[in-house]
Order: sequence, then C-alpha cells, then structure tokens
Amino acid sequence: MPTLDRQDNVFVLDLGDGENRFHPDWIASANAALDEVEKAEGPRALVTAATGKFYSNGLDLDWLFAHADQHDTYVVSVHELFARMLSLPVITVAALQGHTFAAGAMFSLAHDFRVMRADRGYWCLPEADINIPFTRGMSALIQSRLTPRSAHEAMLTARRYAGGDALAADIVDRAVDEDSVRSTAIEIAQAQAAKAGDTLGTIKARMYAPALTTLRDTTNPLG
Repeated sequence: MPTLDRQDNVFVLDLGDGENRFHPDWIASANAALDEVEKAEGPRALVTAATGKFYSNGLDLDWLFAHADQHDTYVVSVHELFARMLSLPVITVAALQGHTFAAGAMFSLAHDFRVMRADRGYWCLPEADINIPFTRGMSALIQSRLTPRSAHEAMLTARRYAGGDALAADIVDRAVDEDSVRSTAIEIAQAQAAKAGDTLGTIKARMYAPALTTLRDTTNPLG
C-alpha cells in the first residue's frame, strides 16, 4: 500500500515495493495521501516513488477480471485518480526507479515532471500488444502530455522506452543514475514548492481542461 512521508516541504508518496497495481484498496490509500497533501498549508510539493523493480504495472487485471460487474466503477476510480493528480494544486514529480507500464505510465504522465532511471527499467504503453484499447479518458491524458509524434509511437507500437530513449522522446524530463532518481525528483519538487496553492491549481485546470473533462465524464468510462 502507498505510504506518505515528508521531507521539509516535499511530501514523498511511496507507491510500494511490489508491482503497485491499481487495486481498489491501493487507489483508496493513494487518495487518502493526496487528501493530506491538499489540506496541508504553506509551501509544499509532491514526489511519488516506489521501491523495487516496479514503479507501477498499472491496472489490477486479476481483480478486474474477477469483478466484471464493477468494470465501469473501477475505471471511473482510475480516471478520477489521473484527473486528481493532473490538477493537483502543488508541483508533482514522478521518480521512476523501475518499470512503468500501462496505467502506471499514464499515472506518471499526470505528474508535472518525471525523473527516470537511465540504465534499467522501461516506460511503456503496451495496450496495442495486450489487446486492451485506451479509454477516451486515457487517450486524452496521454495526448495532452506527450508530443503528437511521441504519443503516436507510444500508443500504436507499444514501444518500451529505456531512460535515454524516454528522455529523447520528451516522455521524461531527466534520466539519471539509480541512486539519484528519488533525490533528483525531490530536488525538483523542493525548488517549486512555493508555487503550491489555488493559483497553481487554476492554471493546471485551465491548461488541461479538455483532458480533465474527458477523464471526469462518468457516462461511458469504457468508451
């Protein structure tokens, strides 16, 4: 389960030490942590990180297949998490120390900045290979955060981007040594902590209004 810590003005949300898939309980825990970040006062920023081989492997498909009657509700909760992170009124930085796949990769895109390990690990949107189409909300998020060329390649080819390739494609902002991933993310976050507040939230809400509207549309979440 995700756990929240604080280092000076930077909250650090550790997503876990497993595959960090989006089980409903995991989503609830992440939202509880975001509640704490939002209600805090003064300068603050957020880093999400993980421990081990994975940053996040995305949707909990085992749970999803076992609860077919809850597909819509589940997807709505995932979309809500993406929208919340995309519009959070603090600077957010994803520290990608390991594999970042599917909805985990989308979650990373909902952050303001991304730092990735340069030597190992992949960032990938594998949906074309696993025959799971992107929802309209997912497509809107990806296309709002990547250049058209990078979004086209990532979504259609399911390419696995190593750190250097992800940096060249503007998927991540830094590619660094393993030992520097989390510290670099914290450094970026700390430098922007004073911007937290309603004005930043309004800027994000207006900047990403079309994607946020699509992510928050509950009428046909699987469409």
